[in-house]
Amino acid sequence: MKKIFAIGPLLAVAMVTGAFAATTVLKEGPRESWTVTNYYKQSVYDPKESKIGDIDDVLVDKSGKITGLVIGVGGFLGAGEKDVIVPFTAVKTTKKNDKWWLTLDETKDDLKGAPGLEYDRTSTTWVPETK
Repeated sequence: MKKIFAIGPLLAVAMVTGAFAATTVLKEGPRESWTVTNYYKQSVYDPKESKIGDIDDVLVDKSGKITGLVIGVGGFLGAGEKDVIVPFTAVKTTKKNDKWWLTLDETKDDLKGAPGLEYDRTSTTWVPETK
């Protein structure tokens, strides 16, 4: 009889653990979702298919929603490059010649004229440039 009482709590723990695991792990990827690699380090083009820059960071709020994209514009091989943030919804995806393109209804000059940002490692956020 004592063995039955000892096994009861173990079964309860196993059932709770199994139920918890089932709610935290997905069996398949959510529909209509993309991976961050479709954006991170990808080139962004203007409507005339001229390259604006590359996505240097993807910003995510505390609820997990992607809110902005950091685009590096200007410069040559990273030197003199300026980082600007655009809303995630401003960047559109277009498929051309079986390749996905990221487009933005802005020009490189528009973004070069925007306020620049720099990454602050202490606060782990993007802050206005101090140059």
